[in-house]
Amino acid sequence: MTDLAERVRKLRVRLGQACEAGGRDPGRVELLPVSKRQPMGLVREAADLGFTRFGENYVQEGVQKALEAPGLGFVLIGPLQRNKARHALTSFQEIMTVDRPELAERLRHLAEELDLVRGVWIQVDLWGEATKQGGCDATGAGLVFRALAGDPRLPVRGFMAIPPPEDARAFRAMAEMRDAWQQKLGQPLRLSMGMSADLEQAVAAGSDQVRIGTAFFGNRTAPAISRD
Repeated sequence: MTDLAERVRKLRVRLGQACEAGGRDPGRVELLPVSKRQPMGLVREAADLGFTRFGENYVQEGVQKALEAPGLGFVLIGPLQRNKARHALTSFQEIMTVDRPELAERLRHLAEELDLVRGVWIQVDLWGEATKQGGCDATGAGLVFRALAGDPRLPVRGFMAIPPPEDARAFRAMAEMRDAWQQKLGQPLRLSMGMSADLEQAVAAGSDQVRIGTAFFGNRTAPAISRD
């Protein structure tokens, strides 16, 4: 068994135990590998283990990987600048960091121009960490929904968040926000929260997707890439 396969095995055990403890169906909680600054060799090895979707933080890196592995799906989980929106829409399956009306409007314009459909997630920050990680507050989320205007080319999949670690109340606050918007919109919405250190808390609170980097791929060895 390779090192990667062993790490994946351990993660699946953790995820299964977290789901069992919370009365969740493990098949309904997605394990999304975060392949930022990981070599394509490891990404392809993960694909051989059954993974078909990967999270990328940087537009330039994700675009290149999508070109190298057209049979795999990449989703953007890092900040998106408006001037990179065209590249993001054409290369990523989903954009998970829509956090302001201006970006939503730019994506709508491009989706119409390019005549394509891409799922989007609204990135939320309820804890005043926006300057560090991106994300809008509860009021801002409403403005993003309004800017998206139910455009069928940009269906909203749900909310993405990076709650403060070791704060169970933060995870519950996101679950409550998701439930309120589901009721308001009359449609299901997913929650993407939880990473290597806190996936158990996230699953307990109702997360539908956990984004795992280091615990999946191991320590990153590639040089840092500037945010783009």
